[in-house]
Amino acid sequence: MHIEKLQLKNYRNYHKLDISFDDKINVIIGENAQGKTNLMEAIYLLAFTKSHRTPREKELIKWDEEYAKIEGRITKRKQSFPLEIVISSKGKKAKLNRLEQKRLSDYIGALNVVMFAPEDLTLVKGAPQIRRRFIDMELGQIQPRYIYHLGQYQKILKQRNSVLKQLQRRSDQDTTMLQVLTEQLSEHAATLLERRFVFLDLLRKWASPIHYGISRQLESLEIKYSPTIEVSEEANKEKIEDIYCEKFKSIQEKEIERGTTLIGPHRDDLLFYVNHRDVQTYGSQGQQRTAALSVKLAEIELIYSEVGEYPILLLDDVLSELDDFRQSHLLNTIHGKVQTFVSTTSVDGINHETLEKAEIFRVQEGKVEA
Repeated sequence: MHIEKLQLKNYRNYHKLDISFDDKINVIIGENAQGKTNLMEAIYLLAFTKSHRTPREKELIKWDEEYAKIEGRITKRKQSFPLEIVISSKGKKAKLNRLEQKRLSDYIGALNVVMFAPEDLTLVKGAPQIRRRFIDMELGQIQPRYIYHLGQYQKILKQRNSVLKQLQRRSDQDTTMLQVLTEQLSEHAATLLERRFVFLDLLRKWASPIHYGISRQLESLEIKYSPTIEVSEEANKEKIEDIYCEKFKSIQEKEIERGTTLIGPHRDDLLFYVNHRDVQTYGSQGQQRTAALSVKLAEIELIYSEVGEYPILLLDDVLSELDDFRQSHLLNTIHGKVQTFVSTTSVDGINHETLEKAEIFRVQEGKVEA
Protein backbone atom coordinates (compact mmCIF):
# COMPACT_ATOMS: atom_id res chain seq x y z
CA MET A 1 0.00 0.00 0.00
CA HIS A 2 1.28 3.46 -0.84
CA ILE A 3 0.15 6.96 -1.72
CA GLU A 4 1.24 7.91 -5.25
CA LYS A 5 0.11 11.52 -5.33
CA LEU A 6 -1.22 14.19 -2.97
CA GLN A 7 -3.09 17.35 -3.95
CA LEU A 8 -3.95 20.11 -1.48
CA LYS A 9 -6.09 23.19 -2.00
CA ASN A 10 -6.51 25.90 0.67
CA TYR A 11 -5.20 23.51 3.33
CA ARG A 12 -3.46 25.19 6.31
CA ASN A 13 -0.61 27.23 4.77
CA TYR A 14 -0.86 25.52 1.37
CA HIS A 15 -2.78 27.43 -1.30
CA LYS A 16 -2.22 24.76 -3.95
CA LEU A 17 0.02 21.70 -3.97
CA ASP A 18 0.35 18.79 -6.40
CA ILE A 19 3.07 16.32 -5.44
CA SER A 20 4.08 12.74 -6.29
CA PHE A 21 5.90 10.45 -3.86
CA ASP A 22 8.40 7.61 -3.91
CA ASP A 23 6.85 4.31 -2.86
CA LYS A 24 9.62 3.68 -0.29
CA ILE A 25 11.10 6.61 1.67
CA ASN A 26 10.20 10.31 1.43
CA VAL A 27 12.10 12.82 3.57
CA ILE A 28 10.48 16.23 4.09
CA ILE A 29 12.98 18.85 5.25
CA GLY A 30 12.22 22.35 6.45
CA GLU A 31 12.45 24.77 9.33
CA ASN A 32 9.67 24.90 11.90
CA ALA A 33 6.34 26.52 10.91
CA GLN A 34 6.98 26.09 7.17
CA GLY A 35 4.45 23.32 6.52
CA LYS A 36 6.20 19.96 7.17
CA THR A 37 3.74 18.75 9.78
CA ASN A 38 0.81 20.15 7.76
CA LEU A 39 1.83 17.81 4.93
CA MET A 40 1.98 14.83 7.31
CA GLU A 41 -1.34 15.86 8.85
CA ALA A 42 -2.98 15.93 5.41
CA ILE A 43 -1.98 12.30 4.75
CA TYR A 44 -3.21 11.32 8.22
CA LEU A 45 -6.49 13.15 7.65
CA LEU A 46 -6.94 11.41 4.29
CA ALA A 47 -6.87 8.10 6.20
CA PHE A 48 -8.90 8.99 9.30
CA THR A 49 -11.02 12.00 8.12
CA LYS A 50 -9.80 13.92 11.18
CA SER A 51 -6.64 15.67 12.32
CA HIS A 52 -4.35 14.26 15.02
CA ARG A 53 -3.58 17.84 16.11
CA THR A 54 -6.88 19.66 16.49
CA PRO A 55 -10.61 18.88 16.79
CA ARG A 56 -11.45 22.29 15.28
CA GLU A 57 -11.78 21.66 11.57
CA LYS A 58 -11.99 25.33 10.62
CA GLU A 59 -8.29 25.58 11.57
CA LEU A 60 -7.54 23.31 8.60
CA ILE A 61 -8.92 25.82 6.11
CA LYS A 62 -6.47 28.45 4.83
CA TRP A 63 -7.17 31.93 6.15
CA ASP A 64 -9.88 33.80 4.19
CA GLU A 65 -10.84 30.74 2.13
CA GLU A 66 -14.21 28.95 2.21
CA TYR A 67 -13.06 25.36 2.03
CA ALA A 68 -10.06 23.03 2.09
CA LYS A 69 -9.61 19.99 -0.12
CA ILE A 70 -7.26 17.01 0.20
CA GLU A 71 -7.00 14.51 -2.64
CA GLY A 72 -4.79 11.45 -2.82
CA ARG A 73 -4.25 8.61 -5.25
CA ILE A 74 -3.71 5.33 -3.43
CA THR A 75 -2.35 1.98 -4.58
CA LYS A 76 -3.71 -0.94 -2.58
CA ARG A 77 -3.87 -4.61 -3.55
CA LYS A 78 -2.43 -3.65 -6.95
CA GLN A 79 -5.36 -1.32 -7.62
CA SER A 80 -5.15 2.46 -7.89
CA PHE A 81 -8.02 4.67 -6.68
CA PRO A 82 -8.64 8.26 -5.49
CA LEU A 83 -9.59 9.47 -2.00
CA GLU A 84 -10.93 12.96 -1.29
CA ILE A 85 -11.82 15.00 1.79
CA VAL A 86 -13.49 18.43 1.54
CA ILE A 87 -13.87 20.56 4.67
CA SER A 88 -16.08 23.65 4.74
CA SER A 89 -18.42 25.58 7.04
CA LYS A 90 -21.18 23.17 5.92
CA GLY A 91 -19.26 20.18 7.27
CA LYS A 92 -17.06 17.47 5.83
CA LYS A 93 -17.41 15.23 2.78
CA ALA A 94 -15.40 12.07 2.23
CA LYS A 95 -15.19 10.39 -1.18
CA LEU A 96 -13.84 6.93 -1.91
CA ASN A 97 -13.23 6.21 -5.60
CA ARG A 98 -15.19 9.43 -6.36
CA LEU A 99 -18.29 8.22 -4.48
CA GLU A 100 -19.35 10.20 -1.40
CA GLN A 101 -19.52 8.01 1.73
CA LYS A 102 -22.40 8.80 4.08
CA ARG A 103 -20.82 6.97 7.03
CA LEU A 104 -17.22 7.27 8.20
CA SER A 105 -17.15 3.51 8.83
CA ASP A 106 -17.59 3.03 5.05
CA TYR A 107 -14.57 5.24 4.35
CA ILE A 108 -12.04 4.56 7.12
CA GLY A 109 -9.81 1.60 6.34
CA ALA A 110 -9.38 2.46 2.65
CA LEU A 111 -5.97 3.93 3.55
CA ASN A 112 -4.03 2.55 6.51
CA VAL A 113 -1.63 4.91 8.27
CA VAL A 114 0.57 4.67 11.37
CA MET A 115 1.70 8.02 12.77
CA PHE A 116 4.70 8.34 15.08
CA ALA A 117 5.26 11.84 16.43
CA PRO A 118 7.07 13.18 19.53
CA GLU A 119 3.78 13.23 21.48
CA ASP A 120 3.47 9.46 20.86
CA LEU A 121 6.47 8.98 23.12
CA THR A 122 4.05 9.96 25.90
CA LEU A 123 1.76 7.04 25.00
CA VAL A 124 3.04 5.10 28.00
CA LYS A 125 3.36 7.86 30.61
CA GLY A 126 0.66 10.27 29.39
CA ALA A 127 -2.99 10.56 30.36
CA PRO A 128 -5.37 7.57 29.89
CA GLN A 129 -7.30 9.35 27.11
CA ILE A 130 -4.13 9.22 24.95
CA ARG A 131 -4.11 5.42 25.22
CA ARG A 132 -7.86 5.14 24.64
CA ARG A 133 -7.54 7.29 21.50
CA PHE A 134 -4.66 5.09 20.33
CA ILE A 135 -6.84 1.96 20.67
CA ASP A 136 -9.83 3.59 18.97
CA MET A 137 -7.87 4.93 15.99
CA GLU A 138 -5.87 1.76 15.33
CA LEU A 139 -8.74 -0.64 15.90
CA GLY A 140 -10.97 1.50 13.67
CA GLN A 141 -8.52 1.06 10.78
CA ILE A 142 -8.68 -2.73 10.77
CA GLN A 143 -12.35 -2.99 11.83
CA PRO A 144 -14.21 0.04 10.42
CA ARG A 145 -17.45 -1.24 12.03
CA TYR A 146 -15.82 -0.45 15.38
CA ILE A 147 -16.05 3.26 14.45
CA TYR A 148 -19.83 2.93 14.11
CA HIS A 149 -20.21 1.37 17.57
CA LEU A 150 -17.84 3.95 19.08
CA GLY A 151 -19.91 6.79 17.58
CA GLN A 152 -23.15 5.27 18.89
CA TYR A 153 -21.61 4.74 22.32
CA GLN A 154 -20.43 8.37 22.53
CA LYS A 155 -23.83 9.67 21.40
CA ILE A 156 -25.74 7.58 23.99
CA LEU A 157 -23.17 8.42 26.68
CA LYS A 158 -23.80 12.13 26.13
CA GLN A 159 -27.59 11.60 26.40
CA ARG A 160 -27.18 9.46 29.51
CA ASN A 161 -24.97 12.03 31.24
CA SER A 162 -27.59 14.69 30.45
CA VAL A 163 -30.33 12.56 32.04
CA LEU A 164 -28.14 11.89 35.11
CA LYS A 165 -27.60 15.64 35.55
CA GLN A 166 -31.35 16.23 35.34
CA LEU A 167 -31.98 13.53 37.96
CA GLN A 168 -29.27 15.03 40.15
CA ARG A 169 -31.23 18.33 40.26
CA ARG A 170 -34.72 16.83 40.74
CA SER A 171 -36.48 15.54 43.80
CA ASP A 172 -38.71 13.16 41.80
CA GLN A 173 -36.70 10.18 40.55
CA ASP A 174 -38.37 8.80 37.42
CA THR A 175 -35.52 6.66 36.05
CA THR A 176 -37.37 5.17 33.05
CA MET A 177 -35.32 7.09 30.46
CA LEU A 178 -32.10 6.33 32.36
CA GLN A 179 -32.84 2.59 32.24
CA VAL A 180 -33.51 2.69 28.48
CA LEU A 181 -30.23 4.53 27.83
CA THR A 182 -28.35 2.21 30.20
CA GLU A 183 -29.46 -0.85 28.20
CA GLN A 184 -28.41 0.80 24.92
CA LEU A 185 -25.09 1.97 26.37
CA SER A 186 -24.34 -1.50 27.80
CA GLU A 187 -24.86 -3.12 24.40
CA HIS A 188 -22.40 -0.83 22.59
CA ALA A 189 -19.98 -0.86 25.55
CA ALA A 190 -19.88 -4.67 25.39
CA THR A 191 -19.14 -4.60 21.66
CA LEU A 192 -16.31 -2.09 22.14
CA LEU A 193 -14.80 -4.03 25.03
CA GLU A 194 -14.96 -7.40 23.27
CA ARG A 195 -13.20 -5.95 20.20
CA ARG A 196 -10.62 -4.14 22.33
CA PHE A 197 -9.74 -7.44 24.03
CA VAL A 198 -9.16 -9.10 20.64
CA PHE A 199 -7.08 -6.13 19.44
CA LEU A 200 -4.98 -6.13 22.60
CA ASP A 201 -4.24 -9.83 22.19
CA LEU A 202 -2.90 -9.13 18.69
CA LEU A 203 -0.92 -6.10 19.89
CA ARG A 204 0.78 -8.15 22.62
CA LYS A 205 1.70 -10.83 20.10
CA TRP A 206 3.71 -8.32 18.04
CA ALA A 207 4.89 -5.81 20.66
CA SER A 208 6.51 -8.25 23.13
CA PRO A 209 9.13 -9.76 20.75
CA ILE A 210 9.85 -6.34 19.20
CA HIS A 211 10.46 -4.85 22.65
CA TYR A 212 12.68 -7.80 23.60
CA GLY A 213 14.84 -7.05 20.53
CA ILE A 214 15.06 -3.28 21.08
CA SER A 215 16.03 -3.82 24.73
CA ARG A 216 18.87 -6.14 23.62
CA GLN A 217 17.09 -9.16 25.14
CA LEU A 218 17.21 -7.58 28.63
CA GLU A 219 13.56 -6.61 29.15
CA SER A 220 10.13 -8.16 28.68
CA LEU A 221 7.04 -6.07 27.93
CA GLU A 222 3.53 -6.85 29.18
CA ILE A 223 0.45 -4.85 28.17
CA LYS A 224 -2.68 -5.19 30.29
CA TYR A 225 -6.15 -3.80 29.77
CA SER A 226 -7.65 -2.06 32.80
CA PRO A 227 -11.48 -1.99 32.53
CA THR A 228 -13.92 -0.33 34.94
CA ILE A 229 -15.74 -3.64 35.46
CA GLU A 230 -14.50 -7.03 36.62
CA VAL A 231 -14.46 -9.11 33.45
CA SER A 232 -12.31 -11.79 31.84
CA GLU A 233 -10.73 -11.06 28.45
CA GLU A 234 -12.18 -14.40 27.31
CA ALA A 235 -15.78 -13.30 28.03
CA ASN A 236 -18.09 -13.00 25.01
CA LYS A 237 -20.23 -9.95 24.17
CA GLU A 238 -23.37 -11.29 25.91
CA LYS A 239 -21.48 -11.99 29.14
CA ILE A 240 -19.82 -8.56 29.09
CA GLU A 241 -23.19 -6.87 28.48
CA ASP A 242 -24.71 -8.70 31.47
CA ILE A 243 -21.83 -7.57 33.69
CA TYR A 244 -22.30 -3.94 32.58
CA CYS A 245 -26.06 -4.06 33.26
CA GLU A 246 -25.55 -5.48 36.76
CA LYS A 247 -22.81 -2.97 37.57
CA PHE A 248 -24.92 -0.03 36.36
CA LYS A 249 -27.79 -1.19 38.63
CA SER A 250 -25.50 -1.34 41.67
CA ILE A 251 -24.06 2.16 41.15
CA GLN A 252 -27.20 3.96 39.92
CA GLU A 253 -27.61 6.09 43.05
CA LYS A 254 -23.94 7.08 43.03
CA GLU A 255 -24.14 8.08 39.33
CA ILE A 256 -27.23 10.23 39.98
CA GLU A 257 -25.45 11.83 42.91
CA ARG A 258 -22.40 12.60 40.74
CA GLY A 259 -24.42 13.44 37.60
CA THR A 260 -22.20 11.41 35.28
CA THR A 261 -21.54 7.89 33.95
CA LEU A 262 -18.89 6.29 36.14
CA ILE A 263 -18.04 3.11 34.22
CA GLY A 264 -17.52 2.12 30.60
CA PRO A 265 -14.89 2.00 27.84
CA HIS A 266 -14.56 5.81 28.01
CA ARG A 267 -12.87 5.37 31.42
CA ASP A 268 -10.70 2.30 30.70
CA ASP A 269 -6.92 2.32 30.39
CA LEU A 270 -3.89 0.36 29.20
CA LEU A 271 -1.13 -0.59 31.63
CA PHE A 272 2.48 -1.29 30.62
CA TYR A 273 4.89 -3.47 32.58
CA VAL A 274 8.60 -3.96 31.91
CA ASN A 275 10.12 -6.92 33.75
CA HIS A 276 6.87 -7.03 35.78
CA ARG A 277 7.24 -3.42 37.00
CA ASP A 278 4.76 -0.66 36.11
CA VAL A 279 6.77 1.32 33.57
CA GLN A 280 4.31 4.26 33.70
CA THR A 281 5.19 4.86 37.34
CA TYR A 282 8.61 3.29 37.88
CA GLY A 283 10.18 3.12 34.41
CA SER A 284 12.98 5.40 33.21
CA GLN A 285 12.37 7.73 30.26
CA GLY A 286 14.39 5.31 28.10
CA GLN A 287 12.17 2.38 29.11
CA GLN A 288 9.02 4.40 28.46
CA ARG A 289 10.27 5.40 25.01
CA THR A 290 11.27 1.83 24.16
CA ALA A 291 7.78 0.63 25.13
CA ALA A 292 6.15 3.35 23.00
CA LEU A 293 8.41 2.55 20.02
CA SER A 294 7.67 -1.18 20.38
CA VAL A 295 3.93 -0.51 20.31
CA LYS A 296 4.23 1.67 17.20
CA LEU A 297 6.31 -0.94 15.35
CA ALA A 298 3.83 -3.60 16.49
CA GLU A 299 1.02 -1.55 14.90
CA ILE A 300 2.73 -1.86 11.52
CA GLU A 301 2.97 -5.65 11.75
CA LEU A 302 -0.53 -5.97 13.24
CA ILE A 303 -2.12 -4.05 10.36
CA TYR A 304 -0.14 -6.13 7.86
CA SER A 305 -1.35 -9.36 9.50
CA GLU A 306 -4.99 -8.19 9.39
CA VAL A 307 -5.13 -6.29 6.09
CA GLY A 308 -2.51 -8.12 4.04
CA GLU A 309 -0.51 -4.98 3.20
CA TYR A 310 1.80 -2.73 5.18
CA PRO A 311 0.38 0.67 6.20
CA ILE A 312 1.98 3.99 5.36
CA LEU A 313 4.27 5.20 8.17
CA LEU A 314 4.48 8.88 9.13
CA LEU A 315 7.52 9.81 11.24
CA ASP A 316 6.81 13.41 12.14
CA ASP A 317 9.92 15.00 13.63
CA VAL A 318 10.49 11.95 15.81
CA LEU A 319 13.88 10.57 14.70
CA SER A 320 15.77 13.34 16.49
CA GLU A 321 13.95 12.31 19.70
CA LEU A 322 15.38 8.77 19.55
CA ASP A 323 18.94 7.72 20.36
CA ASP A 324 21.08 6.09 17.64
CA PHE A 325 20.22 2.52 18.63
CA ARG A 326 16.43 3.02 18.68
CA GLN A 327 16.66 5.10 15.51
CA SER A 328 18.53 2.31 13.71
CA HIS A 329 16.11 -0.33 14.99
CA LEU A 330 13.17 1.66 13.65
CA LEU A 331 14.74 2.27 10.23
CA ASN A 332 15.94 -1.34 9.90
CA THR A 333 12.43 -2.59 10.65
CA ILE A 334 10.76 -0.53 7.92
CA HIS A 335 13.59 -0.83 5.37
CA GLY A 336 12.27 -1.84 1.96
CA LYS A 337 8.72 -2.78 2.97
CA VAL A 338 6.83 0.28 4.27
CA GLN A 339 6.23 3.54 2.42
CA THR A 340 7.57 6.04 4.94
CA PHE A 341 7.41 9.82 5.30
CA VAL A 342 10.07 11.39 7.52
CA SER A 343 9.77 15.07 8.46
CA THR A 344 12.81 16.74 9.98
CA THR A 345 14.60 20.08 10.20
CA SER A 346 17.82 18.37 9.08
CA VAL A 347 19.09 14.90 8.16
CA ASP A 348 22.43 15.65 9.82
CA GLY A 349 23.12 13.00 12.42
CA ILE A 350 20.72 10.51 10.86
CA ASN A 351 23.12 8.13 9.15
CA HIS A 352 21.33 5.14 7.73
CA GLU A 353 21.26 3.42 4.33
CA THR A 354 17.45 3.72 4.30
CA LEU A 355 17.68 7.52 4.07
CA GLU A 356 20.47 7.47 1.49
CA LYS A 357 18.00 6.14 -1.11
CA ALA A 358 15.18 8.48 -0.09
CA GLU A 359 13.33 11.05 -2.17
CA ILE A 360 14.06 14.45 -0.62
CA PHE A 361 11.53 17.29 -0.47
CA ARG A 362 12.23 20.76 0.88
CA VAL A 363 9.40 22.81 2.38
CA GLN A 364 9.40 26.59 2.72
CA GLU A 365 6.40 28.84 3.38
CA GLY A 366 3.87 26.32 2.09
CA LYS A 367 5.80 25.45 -1.07
CA VAL A 368 7.45 22.09 -1.69
CA GLU A 369 10.40 21.35 -3.99
CA ALA A 370 11.58 17.82 -4.83
